[in-house]
Amino acid sequence: MSSSQTLVVKLGTSVLTGGSRRLNRAHIVELVRQCAQQHAAGHRIVIVTSGAMAAGREHLGYPELPPTIASKQLLAAVGQSRLIQLWEQLFSIYGIHIGQMLLTRADLEDRERFLNARDTLRALLDNHIVPVINENDAVATAEIKVGDNDNLSALAAILAGADKLLLLTDQQGLFTADPRSNPQAELINDVHSIDDALRSLAGDSVSGLGTGGMATKLQAADVACRAGIDTIIAAGSRPGVISDVIASQPVGTRFHALQTPLENRKRWIFGAPPAGEITVDDGALSAILQRGSSLLPKGIRDIRGNFSRGEVIRIRSLEGRDVAHGVCRYNSDAMRMIAGHHSQQIGEILGYEYGPVAVHRDDMIVS
Repeated sequence: MSSSQTLVVKLGTSVLTGGSRRLNRAHIVELVRQCAQQHAAGHRIVIVTSGAMAAGREHLGYPELPPTIASKQLLAAVGQSRLIQLWEQLFSIYGIHIGQMLLTRADLEDRERFLNARDTLRALLDNHIVPVINENDAVATAEIKVGDNDNLSALAAILAGADKLLLLTDQQGLFTADPRSNPQAELINDVHSIDDALRSLAGDSVSGLGTGGMATKLQAADVACRAGIDTIIAAGSRPGVISDVIASQPVGTRFHALQTPLENRKRWIFGAPPAGEITVDDGALSAILQRGSSLLPKGIRDIRGNFSRGEVIRIRSLEGRDVAHGVCRYNSDAMRMIAGHHSQQIGEILGYEYGPVAVHRDDMIVS
């Protein structure tokens, strides 16, 4: 087991409410205790929380509202602050700070916003703060919603560079049939590939409280596994579930990450056509190819095209050979200004900086 792991824990509404109409604070305290224990042991924990609408309904005394999007957004607007307050209170028992991140699909599909979200998330983790993530339901429209927190948690796991994604639910895991109606149903312990036969077992959500059933959990597991992240579906009520997952104990249903995760992750995230190209000198070329280094501004000789920070660009040798594709940390105008200069001069030249590299190795696929 690696000394420090990054774990994303997704908590469904059914877990947070214990199947009732209100948030089950006693159970949430127990989950926070487990997170705090792992946090103290040096692991990085990210929470993806549902429950904003449930918290809003509870706070307003279960009002009779018309079944409109505006009603849902009203409940989310009221409940989101209540929910984050609860997380803050409970983590503060253990002296742990939290940081709220509200995301929509638009934040994750736009490359620059994706990178900003990633930088924020990793800065929180680097400073031992627990990020608490939710969809921004109060403003999200159908077009920009991820739609469910299972898939949001898979995207959060990619943003965080997580080792594992834990989807906590009111079920022990994925079964061979619906365990509520079929006593012969057996828990599936390990899944190495997600196919149509497996999807047909997932069925639909039955709790009536959340937006995601087993089907969205399978989608999330598929995305995370392609990105090289092990995914576990387990019961939120299981004692010590978070500690067991960190310790790689058999818990619930484990979906194994693909064998070549780094390339898969990069191809999956960065499957965009190049927006421009950069020519690098022989020193930078050998650093990228032989030493697996990031591309520094010093090694850049020429820039073609107009591109924004966060777009995919092609990296070429002086002979014009296509050597890599990567996500740029600076836009084309900034790149032209800092090309050929040392990294420590970036702030002085531009008046701001997004770090010392032009393209980070983690954001690069070598051709």
